[in-house]
Amino acid sequence: MLSQLVKSHLVKASGKRAFATTVNENFLPKKYGGKYIVTLIPGDGIGKEITDSVKTIFAAENVPIDWETVELSGVSGSASQIDEAVLSLKRNKVGLKGITYTPSSPFAKSLNVALRKELDIFASLVLIKNIPGVPSKLQDIDFVLVRENTEGEYSGLEHQSVPGVVESLKIMTKYKTERIARFAFDFAIKNDRKLVTAIHKANIMKLGDGLFRSTVKEVGLAEYPGVEVKDMIVDNASMQAVSYPQQFDVMVTPNLYGSILSNIGAALIGGPGLVPGANFGREHAVFEPGCRHVGLDIKDKNVANPTGMILSATMMLRHLGLDPYADKIAKATYDVLAEGKAVTPDIGGKATTTEFTAAILSKLQS
Repeated sequence: MLSQLVKSHLVKASGKRAFATTVNENFLPKKYGGKYIVTLIPGDGIGKEITDSVKTIFAAENVPIDWETVELSGVSGSASQIDEAVLSLKRNKVGLKGITYTPSSPFAKSLNVALRKELDIFASLVLIKNIPGVPSKLQDIDFVLVRENTEGEYSGLEHQSVPGVVESLKIMTKYKTERIARFAFDFAIKNDRKLVTAIHKANIMKLGDGLFRSTVKEVGLAEYPGVEVKDMIVDNASMQAVSYPQQFDVMVTPNLYGSILSNIGAALIGGPGLVPGANFGREHAVFEPGCRHVGLDIKDKNVANPTGMILSATMMLRHLGLDPYADKIAKATYDVLAEGKAVTPDIGGKATTTEFTAAILSKLQS
């Protein structure tokens, strides 16, 4: 199980905690000519622009990575693309990914969900913390969302029993809840976190969310006595997140609640373009922005904020044991944000994506 293989360590960035995960070398991609081969999935919307920013920075710093690019699109793609992406990640073990668009059509499947299910990438990790220089109404925010990625409301099991009546199945299992709970508690211990809060709606969904709530608490009390465990109803947690987010340390959630809270968290610290994230399975790791916005409305306008993607890419470098590159790129990114001279419109600036990337390159060369 991943939670038994993971070694996490702290990396200091701008005086705040940052996070990385490295795994047993058996689960890392092989090196060819001294370089790792990493799957790159630009995705839809602004995906190509922000992954191009990462590619430009990595090339300038001679980061020992070669990209295997796979096109995966919910807008114009074909069913064969998901198979190609799965095969590439099975070969390479590690990927960097933009977000793919999911149409609202009843016959359209989410490629994001399909990829996670095919590879059993069960744990989503989203880092929510203030960034110096970025305007925010609340300060001292520093919490982590651990989201179960493969079941719950995203099980995708729906049918219309009679016209006008739809049944949608929410699947919750003890096995997968124990697995995500152990991931959350392991992360807490290895990153000096003191509290894990299980988010649920067990007052209404007494069996499904009740199972999630009780299982997380059982795992915590039985196996991780050094970490405090609490639980909170999701609607209250949403209110608490916008009124007193400093109370949270690690939040562990079923699928849908994690998606909602990651968006709330992104709003707290300045917007979706700032949030890094990662997804872990038994053998595979896929790094992508933690707030999963496609950005179709700003595609090709050169105004997207690539911060979340760049910081996700530095998490990937630490996962691969390439800490010096990760530290240098993360510091340059934080320095540009702190100065505020070349930042994108979403956080009050006037710089383009290209200009923001150039400012990071300038910091790296200075």
